[in-house]
Amino acid sequence: MSFCVARTGRHRQRYEDNFRLVSGCIPYRWRKDINDSKGQTEYIIEVLMLTSPNRDDLVFPKGGWEDDETALEAACRETLEEAGVKGIPRENPLGMWEFRSKSSQDLCHLEGGCRGYMFALEVTEELETWPEQKNRDRQWLNVREAFRLCRYDWMCQALEEFLKIMAEDRELYKQEEKVDVDLTQVPDVSTNKVDVDLTQVPDASTNMFIRSTTTTTQPHIGFCNEPMLSSNSSS
Repeated sequence: MSFCVARTGRHRQRYEDNFRLVSGCIPYRWRKDINDSKGQTEYIIEVLMLTSPNRDDLVFPKGGWEDDETALEAACRETLEEAGVKGIPRENPLGMWEFRSKSSQDLCHLEGGCRGYMFALEVTEELETWPEQKNRDRQWLNVREAFRLCRYDWMCQALEEFLKIMAEDRELYKQEEKVDVDLTQVPDVSTNKVDVDLTQVPDASTNMFIRSTTTTTQPHIGFCNEPMLSSNSSS
């Protein structure tokens, strides 16, 4: 069983242009799903969100970026502390957003402004205990539910960027050739080819964000709101 201790205090907090710098993750996983009507196995992408005390809406893990770590390191640390998960992060951020916290302006420098960076993180381990579990519950959600329950508009925008990245991955895979295999012969790399279907990464337009070798569904994306200062996504 893994154990970690959350950092406390603000003495190492980074600031830039009067903005408090924060960093976080959109943790995600692939859940196996059986399509009974077609007898096919599909994989549905789910994202991990967190509860907060006395709130019904949800957030992605994020927190202060400190002066002894990179933005990616801060994002992974905050995700471990708040959500108790580890995983494989993408090195490039989904984007940068400037926003004002309405409920906790004291957390975001003198004028209540924050500058946040978000990363995608594929979860490989869920800890049984983690530093902030007394204050936060974890919830795995499909994409539609995540948009509906997300508290902040800037986090909704980060989720949109996340879906775009997944869709771009799929387009790259689509460029790979599909070829046949002759199983009656010993393979020769110069003559025989392997049948590979690499269209496994989901399309951002799918309802529940499904990856399948055969079918996809039609889009439904909801939105939420929070005061935004500006945004600068990576796409």
